[in-house]
Amino acid sequence: MKKKTRPARKRRRNIGSVPGTMTYTGVRTEEDFSIEVIDYDRENCTHTVFDNVEKVLPFCTGNKTTWINVNGLRNVKAIETLGKHLNWHPLVLEDIVDTYQRPKIDEFEDYLFVVFKMLYYQEDRLVIEHLSLVMGQGYVVTFQEEPQQDVFDDLRKRIIENRGRVRNEKSDYLLFILLDAVTDHYFLVAETLGEKIEDIEDQLFEGGDKADLTRDILLLKKETLRMKRSVFPAREIVSRIEKTDSDLISAHIENFYRDLYDHAIQVVEYIEMYREMIMSLMEMYMSTISNRMNNIMKVLTVIATIFIPLTFIAGVYGMNFDNMPELHGKYSYFILMGVMLLIFIGMLLYFKRKKWL
Repeated sequence: MKKKTRPARKRRRNIGSVPGTMTYTGVRTEEDFSIEVIDYDRENCTHTVFDNVEKVLPFCTGNKTTWINVNGLRNVKAIETLGKHLNWHPLVLEDIVDTYQRPKIDEFEDYLFVVFKMLYYQEDRLVIEHLSLVMGQGYVVTFQEEPQQDVFDDLRKRIIENRGRVRNEKSDYLLFILLDAVTDHYFLVAETLGEKIEDIEDQLFEGGDKADLTRDILLLKKETLRMKRSVFPAREIVSRIEKTDSDLISAHIENFYRDLYDHAIQVVEYIEMYREMIMSLMEMYMSTISNRMNNIMKVLTVIATIFIPLTFIAGVYGMNFDNMPELHGKYSYFILMGVMLLIFIGMLLYFKRKKWL
């Protein structure tokens, strides 16, 4: 019989290509490419959406603070044009469109480059979206893999409606609130994961469908591992920003990044706790299965033990010998049945007394 093999995962990598070559490694979609620009200072704010990168370039050198949000990574040429206009390193451009890039931070003289992972649930499915952020003097550019959904809706309203202190600060604070929005959403994802674990615990104690429970526990384990790979590097990233000597980060903003680091540590602790809970669920499930098997084997053993003497009696009197006086008695059959019934009842009472039944 031919052994079934698991299909290989398709991963588009720049294997063998020249370093700095831009190759989009995500799932190609037909969604429209757009660039969202929020340009603001203390008094004024404009919010515009463009479909042409050439119209965005004048905002990069203005006197205001500018948030440029690029929706979709499939338009590599437009991203390259924007990067060259802002003098970004080719390796930065390569990592922006590489959706398999691990979260990290690179420090350059004129800008900081950060790779983060944006997590959210969509139709009960964990989505991990590639997010790149480039922060320079007076601007922050974000690159999102999925154009339809993100976690920045509340942040947009805060900037446009001039709520909070964001309009009074520069690009270093804008980078902080962007990372803070992503990190805060980690808590929502962790909370949803915790609710799933509690649901499985309830099903396990109620004796639910064992096949479904096995599948659900394994899926939760995979989700936790994916979250761990995406969230754990966030600690190092925020810590490096907090401790950086770059002039792009103001001294009074460092306290905000220190608080963000505490949040990242807390999320990591939650994920570790949920990972241990899932492992405990698996152990509890295996223990439940083992106990069920032990109970079944105990019942079968008791039944077999009861029938051993009965089978012996039936075997003895089932032999074809002529000289067996009991076989010729008028009430021999009824006596034998009575003896077998007494043995059966006696053994049942004995097992009950020993609490084996």
